[in-house]
Amino acid sequence: MTIRVLLADDQALVRAALRILLDSCDDMELVAEATCGGEAVALARVHRPDVVMMDIRVPGTDGVAATSEICADPGAPGTRVLILTTREIDARVAEALRAGASGFLDKDVTADVLLDGIRTVASGDSLLSPLATRALISRFLAVPAPDTPLITSGDLAAFTDRDREVVTWVAEGRSNAEIAERLDVSAVSVRTQVRRVMTELGVRDRAQLVVLAHQSGLVRTQAPANC
Repeated sequence: MTIRVLLADDQALVRAALRILLDSCDDMELVAEATCGGEAVALARVHRPDVVMMDIRVPGTDGVAATSEICADPGAPGTRVLILTTREIDARVAEALRAGASGFLDKDVTADVLLDGIRTVASGDSLLSPLATRALISRFLAVPAPDTPLITSGDLAAFTDRDREVVTWVAEGRSNAEIAERLDVSAVSVRTQVRRVMTELGVRDRAQLVVLAHQSGLVRTQAPANC
């Protein structure tokens, strides 16, 4: 399956480099380029890409607002947003995750890491490392934003202890493979369980499950050292 990508970045040199990189991959297709957030939203509605690579600081409608509009579009439930930033841990990145982004990458990552990140997000998984997750939660996401829907005891009533255990590890940024190793089951089984939990809670993807779990107090992460 070809992953259809929309690129939103106001720097022509960055777009050119990413265009060359994407064109070199048989499993990816660059369907459109945007130079501002408003243009990204409009192009996403036209092209319905699988992944939008969104610079967090695009001009006009910024990356956070554009992410919110794209993720809230009922006509494109399968479109995922991957945030690109020049600072790994940033309050704006946290806002983008709240708005529906599926993960983020620093622009300094290698080409292989970037391409793997696109594939990860396109598959429906989130791109949140354990270290980045702990830092984000401790600095920016621990306190719910106004009107944030939270997990209640009623929401969890039908969940098993294993469900809660898996959600805890997901909220720590663990991959399906890592969770499967801990539970001595297949990664496919973990993926199925995580998707069932997300469906029950009405969350868009794993990144949103991470935010919701922490803000509801279901999972509590200690601040990293020197934070």
